[in-house]
Amino acid sequence: MAQHQRSDRVAAAIREEVANFLAEGVKDPRVTALVTVTGVEMTRDLRHAKVFVSIMGEDSQRASTIEGLTSVQGFLRSRLARSLSLRVAPEVQFVMDESVARAARIETLLNQIRTTPGSENPGDDGEPGT
Repeated sequence: MAQHQRSDRVAAAIREEVANFLAEGVKDPRVTALVTVTGVEMTRDLRHAKVFVSIMGEDSQRASTIEGLTSVQGFLRSRLARSLSLRVAPEVQFVMDESVARAARIETLLNQIRTTPGSENPGDDGEPGT
């Protein structure tokens, strides 16, 4: 149980540190889109961290941004080791989190349905109590 709590604490600290790193601006020119850290998953031995990121922009921007983030993994790993005082810094892997983009797309579609003239609520036949 204590190990699980520790990995959660380390994951939260890594999430914050990666967010700070991204806010300062990544020097790689391929990172052009807005990047948000949505979560971090740690292995039990704390040697690997999956950093889930949401990347806003076109598909080509998202692909190049992931490439740019992948290229700074080594630098980020050494930064994490220094700032978090970990004996062994975890290997960092960036993973695209599509949930934010998917939610935005659903919201857009719902708004289009709501504003389309002549659209009615499904199942609403005007009869009360049905």
